[in-house]
Amino acid sequence: MSLPLGAPLRTRGPVRVVGTGLLGTSAGLGLSARGLDVVLADPSPAAAALARDLGAGRLAREGDAEPALVLVAAPPDVTAAVVAAELSAWPRAVVTDVASVKRTVLAQLVAARADLTRYVGGHPMAGRERSGAVAGRGDLFAGRPWVLCPSPTSSAAALGAVRDLADDLGAAPLVMDAAEHDEAVALVSHLPQVAASLVAARLRSAPESAVGLAGQGVRDVTRIAASDPALWVQVLSANAAPVATALRAVREDLDGVLAALEQLAGEDLGGAAREGARTPTATGARAALARAIADGREGRERIPGKHGSAPTAYAVVAVLVPDAPGELARLLAEVGEAGVNLEDLRLEHSPGQPVGLAELSVLPGTRTRLEEELRSRGWSLQA
Repeated sequence: MSLPLGAPLRTRGPVRVVGTGLLGTSAGLGLSARGLDVVLADPSPAAAALARDLGAGRLAREGDAEPALVLVAAPPDVTAAVVAAELSAWPRAVVTDVASVKRTVLAQLVAARADLTRYVGGHPMAGRERSGAVAGRGDLFAGRPWVLCPSPTSSAAALGAVRDLADDLGAAPLVMDAAEHDEAVALVSHLPQVAASLVAARLRSAPESAVGLAGQGVRDVTRIAASDPALWVQVLSANAAPVATALRAVREDLDGVLAALEQLAGEDLGGAAREGARTPTATGARAALARAIADGREGRERIPGKHGSAPTAYAVVAVLVPDAPGELARLLAEVGEAGVNLEDLRLEHSPGQPVGLAELSVLPGTRTRLEEELRSRGWSLQA
């Protein structure tokens, strides 16, 4: 999904971006590309200058007009303090933030007696494993949900201004209560981070022979384990109670799986000790495992499809791609020439082999046509 560059710009400027990491720089890039005056600020002058050099906006100048909107993209543990300072410094500006936890920020602002009529909390559900300005992208928020969490006293004008910001960056704004938001992200964002990190941690002491067998499955499960530990300590600390609740539920499920596996392990040992014993003795263990896998599949099927649409089942066309310059680009170009829209792409390299496997997800009705077209162009397909 591309940014709606042809649509009228709704956000009023100047926009002041405080914090020039991944999210702040990405917002600046997106707004600057549409001609908006973006003013960059960061406790580190070098960080702000880097974001400027990347095209995210300009540095503040003496005599600048008061911003119409302030976007605070500071670390979660200082977000409330920065928001309060910006509300005080700019008495007519609307102030929002992008912290991934909202209840703690709001509580701190209430305690500080900040003017909450001009504040609307925000959280774009977008990010990357990489951090910092150099990882910024102007289309980072395109097609992503942008949660708006107004305070009980936020004005309609303030809510509208932050909604316009999300719209102008190509996001899909939606309104949620701060507590509801924190419980939701604990389940769909914070819990997966902990789970991925715990699984990846098992690889630290694994023998090389085991790690060498790693395929796409373990890469998928551990992808977000490459995240910044310092940032996630702040996020998890600020949302500790909802994350703990989600983890307890996972622990209960894990205990059930563990009990079933221990039953089956005992059955195997007993069977080996009694020659000719073939009757399974771990009653119910296999059913427990099947339920765990089936429940996981059912939950995954609820994840929204592309651009937040209803979940869609795609057909997968698996193509062998030579590991040579330009081959993947040629494949994608020829998919386009076949008139087939590519819904998703996954690339898996074969260890020690001069080929990779490109899994092309397409609408089921186009699968046969694409397979025929690719075969006619000399591509090798895998069943």
